[in-house]
Amino acid sequence: MRSLSSQMPVSQTAYDLLRKTFHALSNLNVRRRERTLVSRYLDKNGTRKLHIGCGGNVLDGWLNSDYFPKNPMVIHLDATRQFPFASDTFDYIFSEHMIEHIKYFEGVHMLKECSRTLKPGGRIRISTPDLQFLISLYSEEKSDLQRDYINWACDTFVRNDVKNDTMVINNFVRDWGHLFIYDEKTLRKALETAGFVDIMAFKINESNDVALRGLENESRMPAGFLKLESFTLEARKN
Repeated sequence: MRSLSSQMPVSQTAYDLLRKTFHALSNLNVRRRERTLVSRYLDKNGTRKLHIGCGGNVLDGWLNSDYFPKNPMVIHLDATRQFPFASDTFDYIFSEHMIEHIKYFEGVHMLKECSRTLKPGGRIRISTPDLQFLISLYSEEKSDLQRDYINWACDTFVRNDVKNDTMVINNFVRDWGHLFIYDEKTLRKALETAGFVDIMAFKINESNDVALRGLENESRMPAGFLKLESFTLEARKN
């Protein structure tokens, strides 16, 4: 298929304008499709659940969102900006290994938007890498799981001749677009700042609320590694 420029004898300025118009129309079509997805989801679901930063973990019964959607059923959401939803819309919000990819104060903003868009009494669940996991990884005495993790991380991500905890820790805080690694007390404070109460810690895929169980995507890593990396907090909007 010939390019647009080979089919139309236009100047570079006109060609650039045509390209910009094409992309603008494409983006408009995407936004329309996403508005339709949101409208249909809200109309069909009495219990409304928002999944922020889903990646490839598209959850049934949830409105799945991501910054770079790779699935036509996933909407674009920039969590550092105001969410495109009315206040008191959702019953649940879930996010796994996403908040560490934005700056701390952007994360607080995201949690405030979560609070705004949750209904009174609505619940949020946040899973994220644990700074304490990295500190423990540096200790002299390591479990078999920690040693296995270091070997796997070095072979998979570090990829040099030096295989040790220092390499893994340095890579972890810089790779994959990580901008802030939380510990439990800091995420608790951020949730409190955003107005949440009744903050509770849970293990991966465990919850007192059936709607918040089994959400984390453990299959994307070797067995036990996501639990080793992560901590999870749930909280309630007043």
